[in-house]
Amino acid sequence: MNLEEYKGVYVFAQQVDNEISSIAFELLGKAKDLAKDLDTDVTAVLLGSGVKGLADQLAEYGADKVIVVDDPELKDYRTEPYAHALASVINEYKPEIMLVGATAIGRDLGPRVSARVATGLTADCTVLEIGDFPLQAVPGQEQLHNQLLMTRPAFGGNTIATIACPYNRPQMATVRAGVMQKIDPIKGAKANVVEFNPGFTPDNKYVEILDIVKSVAETVDIMDAKILVSGGRGVGSPENFKILEDLAEVLGGTVSCSRAVVDSGWKPKDLQVGQTGKTVRPNVYFAIGISGAIQHVAGMEESDIIVAINKDADAPIFDVADYGVVGDLNKIVPKLTEALKAEIAAAK
Repeated sequence: MNLEEYKGVYVFAQQVDNEISSIAFELLGKAKDLAKDLDTDVTAVLLGSGVKGLADQLAEYGADKVIVVDDPELKDYRTEPYAHALASVINEYKPEIMLVGATAIGRDLGPRVSARVATGLTADCTVLEIGDFPLQAVPGQEQLHNQLLMTRPAFGGNTIATIACPYNRPQMATVRAGVMQKIDPIKGAKANVVEFNPGFTPDNKYVEILDIVKSVAETVDIMDAKILVSGGRGVGSPENFKILEDLAEVLGGTVSCSRAVVDSGWKPKDLQVGQTGKTVRPNVYFAIGISGAIQHVAGMEESDIIVAINKDADAPIFDVADYGVVGDLNKIVPKLTEALKAEIAAAK
């Protein structure tokens, strides 16, 4: 493999029902940073049927070029035609880096494509940067520069691993939603579109979709919430989350939780914040009865304002909090809720 042939940072621009998923815009934002460090450009890869009209949206969020594979076989996501399409793009255009969102689609697509193009894949990354490998120079071993360093939680979030793929290309990673930030859209940007179609020959690996049933989510996506009231093991019981729900209702916010709460069966995993849960960036984040382990902090430290309530004055959560209250949450939270109710009523 001639590594010098591989250039550019590519992003799989996931779309569902001809609507580009938010993760694609987030990845383009990060791709711009990586491309700047490598002095290269950013390419979005858009797969689907009748999707060419979406290309300008990708240009607005940072794509210098958009490769469009438009074919009726790509109307709905199916593993075989999508893997064939993306692998064919990689083999034809030879990107140095290929980023895929760690969504349900991306987690299925990414490893299959990496196997087809004979490269590695680092899954569920939370940090991407350009640097040296090995990280520290080792006597007698060449230190390679301008490598993609991919960081992800390992062993259930109990440690952090930084991984490189120095001898194969492209360097591939799936990236957790909500971790990277979109750029401010470039209004009026027009895409430089390259149309490519490797050809599709349906065979017994092409599944047939008989019906698509869209489920209605029973919970709000905490990644979209502007205000989160998050509880940890210190809340004491699932019944005690009622006082957090009351506070969230007054604020127009959403309840979330730590991993300990999910492990205890008190709340569903959809509400979990942290390295093994979701990464959130609300305007206000209440951390109530949460000690502040590094795995949890990694999922919420980018919140605009963090308010911590904990009876342990030495809890690590206070190190990242903008405002902290030391005391019994069973007394503090209800009083805070009543005070907010009174303020809101007075304002009306």
